[in-house]
Amino acid sequence: MLAKRIIPCLDVDKGRVVKGKKFKDIQDVDDPVALAKRYNRDGADELVFYDITASNEERNIFLDIVEKVAKENAIPFTVGGGIRTLDDIHSVLHAGADKVSINSAAVKKPDLIKEAALKFGSQCIVLSIDAKKTGKNKWEVFIHGGRTNTEKDVLEWAKQGEMLGAGEIVLNAIETDGEKSGYDLELMKAVAEIVNIPIVASGGAGKPEHFSNVLREGYADAALAASVFHYNEIPIPDLKTYLAEQGINVRRNA
Repeated sequence: MLAKRIIPCLDVDKGRVVKGKKFKDIQDVDDPVALAKRYNRDGADELVFYDITASNEERNIFLDIVEKVAKENAIPFTVGGGIRTLDDIHSVLHAGADKVSINSAAVKKPDLIKEAALKFGSQCIVLSIDAKKTGKNKWEVFIHGGRTNTEKDVLEWAKQGEMLGAGEIVLNAIETDGEKSGYDLELMKAVAEIVNIPIVASGGAGKPEHFSNVLREGYADAALAASVFHYNEIPIPDLKTYLAEQGINVRRNA
């Protein structure tokens, strides 16, 4: 069985790591390079960097910050935000990213996933989905940092993304984002049942039990979180010890 992954997320705005709730009430946290250094030292399995306002502001991602973080980073590094073209993907990979996350642009032009997977390989193309529950067993896809409802069905979009060549899905539940009340297990399970590529759960981590719940069999392959790691409320070494005690296979520092 593949080890489950623990992934800190750097939401970056104007060069600083920030955090909010349900994509609102944004607060300054720290310098992204300093946090990247800490997460490498603490045994994070991967690192995710999102330029959270690039798509909504229709600008390119801050490549200089990506490069600075990449230089301090020795673990797999995913970058997203404001990526609209194959040239954008090339630039981000050239700046030091191992994987590129596409969200709004993929919804507007689904063939971007296919073209990117063919050019760069599925292993480095991540489909990021911001999902909001709109009915019983129904979630819809939101874009532009959670601001715009596309009315696209999340389950259908996840399956389509896999068919187009995405190698992984980051599935973020808007309703639980920043709430620390737990991941949306219903959403994670529903998507896990219809796709065969890895799912990274996002939105809602508040205590170690939330990670063990979403990483058990039949749910997510990895768990992404931000503020509980940024503020050291849940130290990653302690979390991995806890998960191992729960019978969940995780990578441990030597």
